Amino acid sequence: MPGGRLTQQERQRIALGLADGLAYAEIARRLDRPTSTITREVMRNGGPTAYRADLAHRATERRAHRRGKAAPRGAEALPQAHGRDVEALRAYEEAFATVLMQSGLPNRMMSRVLVCLYTTDTGSLTAAELVQRLQVSPASVSKAIAFLESQGLVRRERGEGRRECYVVDDDVWYQATLASARSSAQLVETARQGVGILGPETPAAARLENIARFLDFITESITRAAEQAREVLYTKPDTTSDGPA
Repeated sequence: MPGGRLTQQERQRIALGLADGLAYAEIARRLDRPTSTITREVMRNGGPTAYRADLAHRATERRAHRRGKAAPRGAEALPQAHGRDVEALRAYEEAFATVLMQSGLPNRMMSRVLVCLYTTDTGSLTAAELVQRLQVSPASVSKAIAFLESQGLVRRERGEGRRECYVVDDDVWYQATLASARSSAQLVETARQGVGILGPETPAAARLENIARFLDFITESITRAAEQAREVLYTKPDTTSDGPA
């Protein structure tokens, strides 16, 4: 079984295999490579729907070039708890960041910061820890954090004897969902203002009213579902009541 880095030709065959709907194991068999190698390669480079052989090859060359340079202090890979595979985790984090970008986050740095917090067991890191883990500038982390805070996706707190840290917790998607609902509510209000300006009997006003009604219905449904999900999933059982005598 061959070892070493994947060649550009092998990456092209991976891309063809994905386009044909082949499983990772089948692609690996055809290339005489471990399935884990193919899985990491695809997940590190956009996932099965976004994998491109040429982009993956250039990205690998860039990573190799960066590793070849003198690494700054503290740049070594941080040890992983619970026996986790460092390379597999990195590939997963890259794939997760790609999905978050496709879901609406503006850029990759914001996605990487959020994924870094999600995949940390504590769910909490300082700015310095984020810089070390992601190997980026403090300014990049600060800009990403500012946006994520504005969307309710992270919050900051001050620990005992520690610098300010950034946190994600169970409530984060509830808060983000409510923020999205509030944004939709503003669209509803603006659309209905247009109805009054354009005249309620005109086709343009009818179009805006349809937009408002649709978003109003969706916003109410999402808000109600978020409240129910929070109550069911995150309400801790009452442990203060007296048990049976």
